Amino acid sequence: MNSDTLPNELSGYLEGLMQAGQQSAKRFDEALAAAMGGQGKSVAAGEAPSPLALAMDVQREYLMQLWRFWTSAPVRVATLGAKPAIEPSCGDRRFKDEAWQAGPFYDFLKQSYLLSARQLFDQVEQAQVDEKTKLQLRFYARQFMDAISPSNFPATNPEVVRKAIETRSASLVQGMMNLIEDVRKGRITRVDESAFEVGGNLAITPGAIIFQNELIQLIEYTPQTAEVEKTPLLMVPPCINKYYLLDLGKENSLVEYAVAQGHRVFLISWRSAVPETAHLTWDDYLSLGPLRAIEIVRDVTNVDKVHALGFCVGGTILSCAAAVLAGRGEDKLASLTLLTTMLDFAHTGDIGLLIDERSVSLREATIGNGGILPGKDLAFTFGTLRANDLIWRYVVDSYLKGAPPDAFDLLYWDSDTVSLPGPMYCWYTRNTYVENKIKDPRATTQCGVPIDLSEVKAPLYVLASREDHIVPWQTAYRSTRIIGSEPRFVLAASGHVAGVINPPARNKRSYWINDDVNYVAEDWLVEAEEKPGSWWPDWSAWLKRHSSGTVPAPVQPGNAAYQVIEPAPGSYVKQKSN
Repeated sequence: MNSDTLPNELSGYLEGLMQAGQQSAKRFDEALAAAMGGQGKSVAAGEAPSPLALAMDVQREYLMQLWRFWTSAPVRVATLGAKPAIEPSCGDRRFKDEAWQAGPFYDFLKQSYLLSARQLFDQVEQAQVDEKTKLQLRFYARQFMDAISPSNFPATNPEVVRKAIETRSASLVQGMMNLIEDVRKGRITRVDESAFEVGGNLAITPGAIIFQNELIQLIEYTPQTAEVEKTPLLMVPPCINKYYLLDLGKENSLVEYAVAQGHRVFLISWRSAVPETAHLTWDDYLSLGPLRAIEIVRDVTNVDKVHALGFCVGGTILSCAAAVLAGRGEDKLASLTLLTTMLDFAHTGDIGLLIDERSVSLREATIGNGGILPGKDLAFTFGTLRANDLIWRYVVDSYLKGAPPDAFDLLYWDSDTVSLPGPMYCWYTRNTYVENKIKDPRATTQCGVPIDLSEVKAPLYVLASREDHIVPWQTAYRSTRIIGSEPRFVLAASGHVAGVINPPARNKRSYWINDDVNYVAEDWLVEAEEKPGSWWPDWSAWLKRHSSGTVPAPVQPGNAAYQVIEPAPGSYVKQKSN
């Protein structure tokens, strides 16, 4: 056999495969049409196709694409890789290794998986169900397909196989050791925890604890300017996370920035639930948290009104506390800032699919009258919202490749979980995600007051993040119609955390502003102006416009009634729940 014979035979073989594939696809198409009872008939005008017909259409399209892939695979090999039948979505890092494209076996695994995923998602989209059920189907379909990705298994991930060969299986041994250690911890290790220390290289802005009770420690930060704003600022972080997301480290801290701009800053550090606080309720979180802190800040600074900022769940708690004050006829807020906060829970994104009547009723039956919701349970719930990035990526890297975790401050913070008292958690989820009551005037009674968020008249600054998967920005925009006066709405680029923590010095990302909030959300964005960089200077300038001038910076924190207990960051933030 001479050298010219092989290419000729290969060409004939490939042509035969293509023809066979085309004939088989044609016969399959005809047989499927007959099975569906079509046989040349069309669906009558206005007549909806049956669910069976829709499902078979999807199945037919899936098998057709699979045939196209099979019949084109030899051509891709012979031509050194023509364009594949289906590509991963933009940003999908699971198939970035060259072997997924260059190796026929791995290419087949990848494309078969992606076609299967498309088929499942198409079936969901064509399901004749209500919108909420469809959202749930989309979520669980994505969870299922994420879990069965070939990248998650050692024998079908080329990077894992290559690493095992290179290390003579040492990577697999180390991965097993990592798995055993995480089973002992009860959670997935995503970050090098030895690289960070709260009070060492995290939460390092100078300050002091001037008050504490069974639920909070109150930090007063040391001024860095000769004069400070007379109207102080109280920050209320989310109680489901440690506060130091707002004070991650040098030049990466909203707290540090606010202090440097001349604001007199106070901050609540929530305590993770322990047996002696397992009975605390939602009302306790209001009265022992922001309501108590506002009184102390007013006393220490000798003012009538304070600026108040709430982030995420901290914003929901702060808003309810502000409504309690308004219901009591107490005007104590100079302004209200809400960062990625929900008050109207009609559209909650994927997390709302996990907090439903069934799950809340189960929690109410087990911990509703006392008990603790472990922080690791909350962390896992949030992790499932982006399972590929927050769960499976670390399963592959740690357990299959045996790789050490990275040193990343945001991941360390995210892994430093906080537990919640059962009664508080159950009231919150029942009246927000399940029944969506707190937005409605006097639909709930909190701290003995039938609350109405619209009675809060403080000037309002609302920040949302455009790619937020926890608080959809359109939902945050709704707050401008629910609470406060003279609303200013700002939309940051990126997600729930990165959109908020964006120091000006980095000159990264952007934000959108539009002074007219009478538009619907999407139209507001169309008319908004995009500004480069961080939203922090915009907020600081807005805060100063609603302040009452400056005074000399205090020499000592606290006063005679509220003296220093210990240096910041305090002891509560260092307690571990996991």
